[in-house]
Amino acid sequence: MPRRALCLPGARLTVWSARHQWEDGRRRLAAEAAEPARHDQLLDLVDAVADELRRRIGQHFTLEQLAAAHPGAEDWVRELVAERVPPGARAGVRDAALVLDAAFDAYARRALDFGP
Repeated sequence: MPRRALCLPGARLTVWSARHQWEDGRRRLAAEAAEPARHDQLLDLVDAVADELRRRIGQHFTLEQLAAAHPGAEDWVRELVAERVPPGARAGVRDAALVLDAAFDAYARRALDFGP
């Protein structure tokens, strides 16, 4: 992390760190493409989490609002993954953190204040 990032006000630092974590989730998801069946299952789970985010925070939101929703999301994402994964699936609850971060990254791109 660059030193200047440590000087950001609290909300911006939270958004910056959250985005960093979400981008890492996107990269981890992309790395799963070598195993297409598993990758497809993970993509379905990411879509399901994004749908749930839409219900929870709406379609019009800021990155700060999305970052504020992230800390409490682990439990409901784990439950959602457990409900959606069929028996014998290659993706599962063990992938909940990857799915959470990749879904938040994808949903962040819809934020009113999203920028590279």
